[in-house]
Amino acid sequence: MRRVLAVAIAVATLSGCTDNRSPGTVASAAPTVPASSDPSRVPSVTGVSVVVQDLAAPWGVAFLPDGTALVTERDSRRVLSVAADGKITEVAVIDEADPQGEGGLMGITASPDYAQDKTLFLYYTAKEDNRIARWKIGERPQPIVTGIPISGIHNGGRLAFGPDGFLYAGTGDGSQRGNSQDLKSLGGKILRMTAEGKPAPGNPFGDSLVWSFGHRNVQGFAWDSGGHMWATEFGQNDWDEINRIEPGKNYGWPEVEGAAKDSRFVDPVVAWEPDEASCSGAAIVQDKLVAACLRGRRLWVLPLDGAAGTLAGPPVAVLRDEYGRLRHAALAPDGSLWVLTSNKDGRGQPETGDDRILRVSIR
Repeated sequence: MRRVLAVAIAVATLSGCTDNRSPGTVASAAPTVPASSDPSRVPSVTGVSVVVQDLAAPWGVAFLPDGTALVTERDSRRVLSVAADGKITEVAVIDEADPQGEGGLMGITASPDYAQDKTLFLYYTAKEDNRIARWKIGERPQPIVTGIPISGIHNGGRLAFGPDGFLYAGTGDGSQRGNSQDLKSLGGKILRMTAEGKPAPGNPFGDSLVWSFGHRNVQGFAWDSGGHMWATEFGQNDWDEINRIEPGKNYGWPEVEGAAKDSRFVDPVVAWEPDEASCSGAAIVQDKLVAACLRGRRLWVLPLDGAAGTLAGPPVAVLRDEYGRLRHAALAPDGSLWVLTSNKDGRGQPETGDDRILRVSIR
């Protein structure tokens, strides 16, 4: 539709992965995926419109009960209110956030009881660490989890409440590979917690926030109709992944990238070479997992069998090279997807109107 990148940029710059490959890391073939049993159900885009434009590296979005969206901008540290008609109002600047490299003001989500408690949750990079905070508009954030490893890269940042009512967070390894396999570190993990930042009942490692480990940098996750959790995973040089997340399981980094076929690790459900993916945020709509990809400059749509927690057909790429780098996909109250572009994040090629929030309808 509008964009084809013509300038060759180094792989590390485009993917957001700047560290060198470890000699001990195993990169394996991507897993196979099933063929579609019903070609008429192959996902397709039925409509795209622009909600707002002229943003700067929007990162996260939270929908409130009245349909208003709160959107974070990573580098400006602004929280913006976006009405259904596209009207933008700045509601706050989070001074505690310290933008640096891939860090800054990132994830945002609303309490399941927002109508009563008016509580939001933020994930941001501070000077010493990445942290999660409770926040009410007009007040200062109150950190509930601190000490998440910090770096110019691999800061994670996504937040969402699961169907069980607990708060989940995706973290990165903070460019220190050993964090991902260290259960004492909060880096390279998916965390599960109460609204007070305490380990949620039923967590697999006792009095620990850790839900799953062996991740490199998780910036997207969502749940299907059967309650199964799915997450995006940035690889290094070989394979970017979609994983089905189970409590207590080890997803392999840094020992493996891609499908290890090793009983110690969980293989990805799907893996792509980075120039096809580098997927960040994700949403599930009508049992279709939609992953927004940065280097890949597309949405990957994966049909799911929610009852079984498996793929129901092969992934389909849509909006390829049409809007540049895509940071996040979020399910809106009207059943459409809001897709956030990320062409002003220092690695894109912004055009007039960037960055945008798109309203995308998928069949």
